Amino acid sequence: MPEDHAAPIAPAASPLPPRTISAPEFDSGYEAKFDFPRRSAPPAVRYMIATTPRSGSTYLSHLLWQTGCLGAPLEYLDFAPHAEGEPEADRAASQRRRWEEALATRTSPNGVFGFKCFLMHLRALGESNEALLEALMPTHIVFLDRRDQTAQSVSYARAHLTGVWCKEQSIGTNEQVPYSRDAVERAKGWIVAQNERWSRLFDALGVEPLHLVYEDVVAQPQEALAAVAGHLGVALAPQPRLPIPPVERQSGAESRRWREAYLADLAREPDA
Repeated sequence: MPEDHAAPIAPAASPLPPRTISAPEFDSGYEAKFDFPRRSAPPAVRYMIATTPRSGSTYLSHLLWQTGCLGAPLEYLDFAPHAEGEPEADRAASQRRRWEEALATRTSPNGVFGFKCFLMHLRALGESNEALLEALMPTHIVFLDRRDQTAQSVSYARAHLTGVWCKEQSIGTNEQVPYSRDAVERAKGWIVAQNERWSRLFDALGVEPLHLVYEDVVAQPQEALAAVAGHLGVALAPQPRLPIPPVERQSGAESRRWREAYLADLAREPDA
């Protein structure tokens, strides 16, 4: 498994360290009320959305989920930190139960199961639960990246500095933090490295993923849905629109200000 690193993007000079804030009550999408009918048979198709944070993967996941026939590809491998002193065997068993519950309740009626994954999820399993890592191997992979890596890097840097990772967390919080070029560049370097590690992993596994670009998915969502269905070999059968949690875009004036400041910094540099 390729090496992965958490991104320590908050520079020493930053006035704000990375932090996480609690969010108001809102539907995350993992609640039982959003489950498909429970099934005992294993999924016929199991696909993974391989991506990096702030790539627009939540938008893609919900777009696929709304069809009713492409699973509900959320982050089912984002297991909560284990309790201090918890035996390794107990933790592995708990993770296995959660994974099997996802397979039973988040597989669409046509037998399609999807999950979204970051390399950090695979790395954590490789270190603590190799049996589950081997068991979850997908039949198909969809790789999502973002053309505007500057916007992605700004989004990732600001999320670390503010603790606001989703729109719902921003309610009643101050998202204005001083611009940090260093934070953006650290984020960009980490994102580029993550994409390269995904590419090496695909080569090592001998798989050819379906490559989607976030900006293209937003511009032509129906074409993206058709591409995923074709890649999986399933019919994109018309289904009633599922009442799943809405996805609100986080980008706003502050993110645009950071992006413009970063691009201005680059423009002031002399040509190499």
